[in-house]
Amino acid sequence: MEWRGRRQSDNVEDQRGSSMGGLGQGGFRIPTGGRGGGGLGIGGIVVLLIICWITGINPLTLLSGGDIGGTDAGYQQNAGRPPANDDTTAFVRTVLADTEDTWKNIFQQNGQTYEEPKLVLFSGQVNSACGFASSATGPFYCPNDRKVYLDTNFFDQMSQQFKAAGDFAQAYVVAHEVGHHVQNLLGILPKITQQRQRMSEADSNKMSVRVELQADCFAGVWGKFTDQKGVLERGDLEEALNAAQQIGDDTLQKRSQGYVVPESFNHGTSAQRASWFRRGFESGDMKACDTFAGNV
Repeated sequence: MEWRGRRQSDNVEDQRGSSMGGLGQGGFRIPTGGRGGGGLGIGGIVVLLIICWITGINPLTLLSGGDIGGTDAGYQQNAGRPPANDDTTAFVRTVLADTEDTWKNIFQQNGQTYEEPKLVLFSGQVNSACGFASSATGPFYCPNDRKVYLDTNFFDQMSQQFKAAGDFAQAYVVAHEVGHHVQNLLGILPKITQQRQRMSEADSNKMSVRVELQADCFAGVWGKFTDQKGVLERGDLEEALNAAQQIGDDTLQKRSQGYVVPESFNHGTSAQRASWFRRGFESGDMKACDTFAGNV
């Protein structure tokens, strides 16, 4: 992906080195080493349970610090604050700017106005309007403050642990989270959140899968418009598809615990994630991303 020398977004907040704790709704979830709920009083536990009930997240997941089956993988944290003009920051700013241009045009074509999200770079942990999160949460989008949260060390983990290297694979991560912002602007996230509150855990997980797959498809739509600008290079599409496959629920569970529990899937299988990204990429049409109609 030829990203250098292109427009960079100003909608980035760099909180690395000063972030404090966020629980997002909609994002990449990664297995990590178990952590106790250390220090939570009864009041904190009650608040945690309420948040989990609203978002459909298993409270045991948050108490252990991970999401899909605990492992000993751990997560490398960077306590220092990288310079604001480092390559990773410049890359993220460039990708975010590209999503802004893409969705602004798409919304205009549909008689709507695109409101650009903020992207928060953090290290270790962060505080968002959705609560507290550590790096183990993975990148996430918080609909309450309309911000995307990203610990850029996740890119290293993608390459080293998940075997999903490449700049377009990293761009896919950013585009996926922006896809959740698009869902929020379209009223999809609020509607689904209300519906999930009335569902069983199994049905709520199934609905979560549809939300995540649509964000994958929206990321593919962005990829199509980026390809039309002539900035993608040979192998870029394969990088994104490989990343989608490496972070599928079934692949993550096999890697972390040796077996899969389909009823616990909340992001989609590897095949589903790659398929929906490809659908968005090949069509370039947001209307082709209706994961809520029929089978996914």
